[in-house]
Amino acid sequence: MSGPEVGALAPDFTLPGVQLQNRRDFSLSEYRGKPVVLAFYPGDATAGCSLQLRSYRDDFEVFEKAGAVVLAISPQSVDSHADWSDREGFPFALLADTDHKVIESYGVRSAVVGVKRTVYIIDSQGIVQWRFTGGVRAIFKKPRHLAKVLKEVS
Repeated sequence: MSGPEVGALAPDFTLPGVQLQNRRDFSLSEYRGKPVVLAFYPGDATAGCSLQLRSYRDDFEVFEKAGAVVLAISPQSVDSHADWSDREGFPFALLADTDHKVIESYGVRSAVVGVKRTVYIIDSQGIVQWRFTGGVRAIFKKPRHLAKVLKEVS
């Protein structure tokens, strides 16, 4: 897998997105000082992605307790993200990487589904502390596992 290795500075980016019906540009660097859970997923409202992001929504308090920001990235449009987020009530931002530049820079491009389901945990200094890539199926680490990792790396 290419992309930033554990211990490397996470590549900064700015992407359009939506959070709680607010559309704006989101930059990784604006969250410096807080840990970030950067979750790449293949597509809005698909079975596996719905399971993953609903689990983040349902256990969102574990991220809040860790002081972490959750940014979910896929190649769909902001309009698609806004519709899905409104239906599901996601409290975190969904970012649109329609040209795949961030997906490429993080090494999560997939020939099969477009994006490998991958989570990076980035510390408050912007350093990659952990990453996990699931398979094509809905294989992902649950929020409570991610909270343990956040605690270990902070």
